[in-house]
Order: sequence, then structure tokens, then C-alpha cells
Amino acid sequence: MKGIKIDHVSRIFNDNVALADVSLDVKEGEFFSLLGPSGCGKSTLLNIIAGFLEPTDGLVYIGGNNVTDLLPYRRNIGMVFQNYALFPHLTVFENVAYGLKIKKLPRKEIEERVTEALSLVQLSSFAKRRPHQLSGGQQQRVAIARALAIQPSILLLDEPLSNLDAKLRKEMQFELRNIQQRVGITTVLVTHDQEEALSISDRIGILGKGHLQQVGSPLEVYRRPANRFVAEFIGQVNLFEAVAKKDETGIYEALDYQTDENTTLNLDVGNLVIEQKQEKVLLMLRPERIHISKTLVEQRLNSAKVKLQEASYIGNALRLKVVMNKGELSINTPDLMFETLPNIGDEFYVYWDAKDLIPLEEGE
Repeated sequence: MKGIKIDHVSRIFNDNVALADVSLDVKEGEFFSLLGPSGCGKSTLLNIIAGFLEPTDGLVYIGGNNVTDLLPYRRNIGMVFQNYALFPHLTVFENVAYGLKIKKLPRKEIEERVTEALSLVQLSSFAKRRPHQLSGGQQQRVAIARALAIQPSILLLDEPLSNLDAKLRKEMQFELRNIQQRVGITTVLVTHDQEEALSISDRIGILGKGHLQQVGSPLEVYRRPANRFVAEFIGQVNLFEAVAKKDETGIYEALDYQTDENTTLNLDVGNLVIEQKQEKVLLMLRPERIHISKTLVEQRLNSAKVKLQEASYIGNALRLKVVMNKGELSINTPDLMFETLPNIGDEFYVYWDAKDLIPLEEGE
């Protein structure tokens, strides 16, 4: 196993800056995901690691060795693509053996490695089948087996689950994670699927506008996003641009929210905000942190009477959009909160804890 180091890498296509001074360390044996919207540079970075693209500036290290100028086949990398790239005229066994034959390994060693790789992905009994005789999930596992059979130093995955239906995709997410843990190989996954990255990664790197916006554990990037870009990209979020109230420590006014015609929404902020002593602050509140009450809420701050504007049922929860006199909030609440789906126009009260208001930087 080997780690990966990206050292001040940039990539420019004509006048378009795809990557701007990106530095990153992927630990040995880690499952690391690159997450971001389309066009953010994540596939570009993966292809630079693989050697399919050269960086305009910067260096790439694998296992402490500078591989920036090495051709892809010299980097000992296993790669799984979005379309799997299986040979339709070859059997499963022959597909997995392809890279080993290119390396001109002895027949016995090829058979041993292919058998081991197919066993790892639980496809031993499918060795004689051809790709068209397999399901999408089985084809994906063949592609993984082929990548692992060459015993690579690192495994690179370029949106390998995007062609699967929702149910199979979830199953294969955990299968992919289990395989990675059994092998212990350093793995980098490129995906635009937030839930996928959050559920199977040791750490996540959020790319946006060519910059690495944040690197952290799934818990860190969700609960403590580095800036507005990360907060808005990872899950749903309510944002308050607020200013400190004079002579009231820890109390801020949300500029774009009014509980009635004359009253601005007042926020009792957590210690993180108070410690920064900022006159103006951007605050984040996740939808699932908002509580609902059908009766008047006693707390004066972090609360409001609201009217339901939109409601959708998603199985184990309700997604609501509510409005006050000025401003709207997104809420995720357990479905048990309401016996039946609430009606548009229904009024109730909402409230939240000060600790759930998280300060954010504007970012790049």
C-alpha cells in the first residue's frame, strides 16, 4: 500500500483554470472521496494522479516517489471507469486477466491472481460468462476485480456507480467499501453524489471552482463546513446573514427575516460566534436541527410562527418549506411529527438551539 501526495497542482485548459494550486495528502490505506459539482476539476485531478493528464504546475507523489513525469502504466495504478470498459467479446476470466497478460506474467500466476480477484468480488462462478450476461452490479465488480488483479499500489474510481439504479447503487456502495477494507488499498473515488461520499469515505475533499475548499471526515464537512460553498453543496442548509444587536451580547438580527411587519428575527448564537466577536456574521442552520411545535413556543429567540408553503413525504421524514412575514426556512422532520401530511397554509411554530447555528466563511 502507498499514499498519495498532490503538491501545488494546477491545470489550465486554454484560458480555463480547471485546478488552481491544489495540495492534498491521501493517507496509506485510506478511502478518500473527491466530491464536487460538475466541472469543478475532480476528474481532472484523478486523471493527473493516473498520469492521463499532465499538470500545468505542481508535482504528484505516490508512495513518496515523484511520478509526475511517469507514464500511466509505470505508476502501478488500478482504475475503474464510469462505463467499466469491459471487452464484450471476452469472458469474465479473460477480462480480469487482460492486464496480467499485457505484463506477460506466467500462466499459472495469472490463473491464481484472477481466481483470487474473482473470489474477492464474489464472482467465482461467473468466470466463463461474457459481460452481456451480467447485471450492471456484476459488471462493475468485474471491473474492480480487473483493477485489483494487477496488485496496484492505489485504486482510482471515476464515478463507477453512476450507471446503476438507486437500489443497486446503495448496495454497491457498501460492497465497494467492504472490498477496499479487505484489500486495504489506498483508494480515491470521484463522485458528485453527496450521500455516496458521506457514507463510505474515511475523508472527503470538496472541490469547487478549481480550488480544494475543504478536506475532512464526513462528519466534519457536514457539521462544520469551511465556507458557504461547502455548506450549500453538502446537504440542505438555511443561511442567515446577521448583525450583532447593540448592548445585547450574543444576540444577532437576521437581516432578511421578519417574524412580523416590525420585528426582525432575533438569533441567540452559540459560543463559536461569540468567541469571534464579529459585528456581521454568516450563520448556517441545518433543516433537521429545526424543531416544530403546534403550540406557542416560550423561547423568545431562535423561534418564529410560520406558515407551510410546501410539503413532501420521503418515507421516513417530511421535507417542509415554511415562510414567516419575510424569509423562508427548509425543515426536515420525522414523519411521526404529523399523523397526516400537513396542508399548505397550516400555521405552527418553529425553534432551534443556539449551538446549531454554525458560523461560516464566505469562501472563494
